[in-house]
Amino acid sequence: MYKNILVPIVFDKERDTNPAIEVAQALAEDGARITLLHVMDEVPPYALSYLSEEYLTEARKAIVTEMEQMVSGVQNAHADVVSGHSGRTILEYAGEKGMDCIVITSHQPGMQDYLLGSTAARVVRHAKCAVHVIR
Repeated sequence: MYKNILVPIVFDKERDTNPAIEVAQALAEDGARITLLHVMDEVPPYALSYLSEEYLTEARKAIVTEMEQMVSGVQNAHADVVSGHSGRTILEYAGEKGMDCIVITSHQPGMQDYLLGSTAARVVRHAKCAVHVIR
């Protein structure tokens, strides 16, 4: 059982994050803290000139609202939204916050994943805590 569980959340249509949240709840000991984390990819500088500041602000607000709805049904849970590179940021966040478990969803790998590596694969390879991968 774990005391401090991190569940990275991705808003891709083909990924259902509910199983990861359910597994986190099953792995949590009494009083454990569950953190749902969404990493907003940083927009490349060349693309920033094409996006209004309002668009970025509204996108972040929408994600925060969605995350708060997700966390409302999970006991001892909270949501956090940060910016950065997904794999690296998840690992840094887990280390900084003292996570003892990461529950992450993964998709069926495609050729690009074998060549570049998926976020879940990076987290599994480099995490300093237990990682449960949900397919």
